[in-house]
Amino acid sequence: MAEVKLHGFWYSPFTLRVVWTLNLKGIPYENIEEDRFNKSSQLLHYNPVRKNTPVLIHDEKPICESMIIVEYIDEIWPHNSLLPSHPYDKAQARFWVKYVDGMISAIEAFRHSISCEEREKAKENLWARLRVVEDQCLDDQKKFYGGDTISIVDITLGSFVKFIEVQEDIFGEKILQSERFPRLHLWFNNFKDFPVIKENTPDQEKLVAFHNLLIKKIKAIKTSS
Repeated sequence: MAEVKLHGFWYSPFTLRVVWTLNLKGIPYENIEEDRFNKSSQLLHYNPVRKNTPVLIHDEKPICESMIIVEYIDEIWPHNSLLPSHPYDKAQARFWVKYVDGMISAIEAFRHSISCEEREKAKENLWARLRVVEDQCLDDQKKFYGGDTISIVDITLGSFVKFIEVQEDIFGEKILQSERFPRLHLWFNNFKDFPVIKENTPDQEKLVAFHNLLIKKIKAIKTSS
């Protein structure tokens, strides 16, 4: 087996996607923890365009962008497949991956809101997008998006919902309300309790504490610049 390395941030939902995928496939890899404020020369060499994480190195060849990495892993190691085999089902899965990724701006708006009015507006926008996932993407008759096994949609959505959960604890506001989103709530409980996911997800308190410090540090840098 060719050597596999992962450059990432342990607290990043994007890095988590790759970590979950590698572990679901049982692929051994070397984890290289990066510093957001002092990125390694190797990372900048392997990702000179975006200069960000995650970056997967397979046989000395870099692959960038979390969901491109996930699909690459799924193609190279096809066991425990994350994408459906039928072209239509595969297209549908990719649609929902893209939709969930498009919601990142909504949670970022909530995260960076200053006034109560801004935060409420951001929350309403986020709720509207989550309503689409609740009504159109999830099926309460299925444990996961595609059935009984975790798929690429579950990995994408799981990392996003986990990030929301962290923001809830930081700001003391409940976004993923079980009465408002019963399917999403049930799905996330199934997802986060899946053994491989549970074993490879950072502790909630640790995540909240770190993201709190990160937000303060970023604000301090912006204020001083």
